[in-house]
Amino acid sequence: MKLRTLFFVSLFLSVVTVMGQGAADKKAAEVKKLEAALKTAQTKVDAIEKKNAVADSLVETGTTMMAEAKSEIKEGAQQRKALDKEYAANRKPLNKLLGSKDKAVATQAKADLKALDTQYKADVKAADTQAKVSAKKMATGEANVTKGKTALKSNEAALKTASAALDAAQAKYDAATGVEPPAKEKKKKK
Repeated sequence: MKLRTLFFVSLFLSVVTVMGQGAADKKAAEVKKLEAALKTAQTKVDAIEKKNAVADSLVETGTTMMAEAKSEIKEGAQQRKALDKEYAANRKPLNKLLGSKDKAVATQAKADLKALDTQYKADVKAADTQAKVSAKKMATGEANVTKGKTALKSNEAALKTASAALDAAQAKYDAATGVEPPAKEKKKKK
């Protein structure tokens, strides 16, 4: 009888020990699973934050481009105005010489006027080309700002969701490992 009781007691203790080990293994597997979920959630948050950094960069670059283009356009307009003024001032005396009774002076004035017109047209073409480049730079800057702001806006909701998932995963992990989450400090009113 004693042998039989001893056998049943030892069997019972071994079953309890095995069950205890099974529970520990189960808990370890659960912790490992929660660690993986936590890592995945952190990866998602990091990816969205990286996208936000790129979008911020686009907005910043676009704003800089727009400011540069604006100053270039203003400078180009001033140069064009000065060019027109100089052309009018140089043309006026040549037009008077065209009506000269001296044929040599009139011919020379006509040649000078033609050279002045050619130079003016080349200068105007260069100014117009610069204006087009500046306008294109302005448009590119505006597009970058729009693209960046759109990306920031779309990432905002995704970041909130991913952050909430990360917080939830962290809370589950802390609960499973027995770590207490840090207490939130109350904001004091001034």
